[in-house]
Amino acid sequence: MPIPLLPRSARRGRTALDRAETALFEEYGALVRLAYLTLPPSLSKHRRILVAHSLVQRSLPGSRERDPGPHLPKPRGTGRPSATQKDRLRGRVLRSAIAYERPPRGWPHRLPPPRTLLPVLPVVWGLRLFPRAGGADDLALGRALAGSTAAARAAFVLRSVDERTDAAIATLLRAAGVTDPEGALGSATRLAESAGRATRTLLGSREFDACTVQTGPTDLLRRRRRVRFLWGALSALVFTGVLLAVSAPGAAPPSTRDTPAGATLPGPADLVRTPRDSWADTARVDFTAWPARGARADDPELLARALSSWARPARAGHVTTTAGTPMDAPPHAPQLLYAGNVDGDAVVLLHDGRRVVRYSEPLHAPGHGTLALARTDDADVTTAAALVVGRGARGTRFLLAPWIAETRTRDLTRPDSPSRPVDVARDGVTAPVATAAAGAACDRRPVLRLRSSERIVEKHAFLLTDLGELSPVHLTYTPLPGHGTPPARQPREATGPAALVAWARMACGLDRLRGAGVRAVNAWDFAEQDLPEKGGHAVWVCTRAATWRGPGDVRVLLRAPASSPSAPAREVVRAGSTAACGRFGQHVVAAAHWRSLAGHWYLLAAGSRAVTRIEVSGAVTARTDGRTLAVRAPEDARPGVTARLENGASLAPVGGGASR
Repeated sequence: MPIPLLPRSARRGRTALDRAETALFEEYGALVRLAYLTLPPSLSKHRRILVAHSLVQRSLPGSRERDPGPHLPKPRGTGRPSATQKDRLRGRVLRSAIAYERPPRGWPHRLPPPRTLLPVLPVVWGLRLFPRAGGADDLALGRALAGSTAAARAAFVLRSVDERTDAAIATLLRAAGVTDPEGALGSATRLAESAGRATRTLLGSREFDACTVQTGPTDLLRRRRRVRFLWGALSALVFTGVLLAVSAPGAAPPSTRDTPAGATLPGPADLVRTPRDSWADTARVDFTAWPARGARADDPELLARALSSWARPARAGHVTTTAGTPMDAPPHAPQLLYAGNVDGDAVVLLHDGRRVVRYSEPLHAPGHGTLALARTDDADVTTAAALVVGRGARGTRFLLAPWIAETRTRDLTRPDSPSRPVDVARDGVTAPVATAAAGAACDRRPVLRLRSSERIVEKHAFLLTDLGELSPVHLTYTPLPGHGTPPARQPREATGPAALVAWARMACGLDRLRGAGVRAVNAWDFAEQDLPEKGGHAVWVCTRAATWRGPGDVRVLLRAPASSPSAPAREVVRAGSTAACGRFGQHVVAAAHWRSLAGHWYLLAAGSRAVTRIEVSGAVTARTDGRTLAVRAPEDARPGVTARLENGASLAPVGGGASR
């Protein structure tokens, strides 16, 4: 009996479906990466991995769908997918990823979109999936992506990894339902500028590879509690059913306890408690990933006193705030970070998304507490790595983030001295760490050297210093042009030999930043210069203190040869609330007077890497094609200094002129 042939349209559809399936297999890894990076960063890494695979697997068109456009006859035996078919798959994946958390019209906004509630394949039980950890640059790029829109992330990946043209990207985004593809491309350009030349390498790293993943167990204790809860709920349901069956008709319902009218103050039961291991499975590695720790985390009376003091600071015995920190009550139930006893005090740490609050009271006098508030918005893996839980005669105790794998301390004024380990209790509280007291002689500057867990970032150690506030300050370093591997255009961790040598000459200057609400200080070696009359080799440094409230203060220093490795560098100029020496002020020129050993006075000037010419006018006239200048000048001369950049723009010195 002859086998009937399928209609031509059916054969054509089947061929197109086969080619689409081939395209899906060929592009599977790239499509999963695109979906993973486009999906909302609010999802956990485990959830994003599963959803990314699900979206790609469901992007295959149905058997009844036809490819638009003319169907040209293909040579026999050739069934390779075309670029158009691959673009259709990208478009389907993009549309699903961008719209994943977008509720349909008329859907209640308080409820998650229905597509997030439906079970889809693949499904993993009893295991958590997460990509392999990358380096510090990968982590920084991940934070930048998390702060962008889904369309911008998609455009960034399509341009940097798939190397698509802007016109092709705009077409794909429009097909995916994006109303402003040009705006998304502009945001992608800014992302690429912040990532630098290694964008493609970073996006291709295993940090963003959702196909090569690691596995770990779920929270076993929580799983056990859930099983017990389910059995208890089932038993209660059966018991309730029995009572309803035997109860007399018309019986009065049980009375309910009235809720006090106007009660808006959150109570201990309302506090947000983050699961213990969510820090290893989230795109937000900050205070929101801290679990609730401490032996008194379930003490309702202590927690109630802490919440009441925050809601009514005037009733607290003593209140301190960092600069720019509002004192208003929490707008919603805050997150509990810690509650326990520390050196004779009961301490509670709370977080409301933009501030951290520490409530402490003597153990012998409950209710007589003090309150400290500090801004912590936009914290990251380093600036959310530790909080001060107590200070005493023996030193300062810190509560460390759950992702800190190693804790050591070192003296910043002695770059050659080794670091020493610090004991950490099971609840994350350190042993007392020596810190520099305000107004004390600067004979030492202890700092913390912390190392992050390799579950979130590889080989990442960093320095924090206590400046008397609730949150310690992150210290970073940018080396001289041509002295880094690869050359650094952005701050890096101040843990290498060159960074420690540089910071040893500036450690004593950190005291002036106490109480200023500083989150991080970067030391940028922007130029080097041979001093006249064989005076040795000097380095020009610009330190920028970035505050939690936004503005930054800078100091330009001249690090000339000195007899001691910790001799303070000479301050050339200081400027407040400026963009200089930061992300939006990457070009700098400075000038200063300098005296040789023979007693001769010189005017020195130096500029950053993009400076091509320096000119001096007024009482002294000079010009050089280069980045440094040295000319004889009277001690009291105040000449004008200008620099020319590679693009022809003119640059004025920091602070407006030369210092003595």
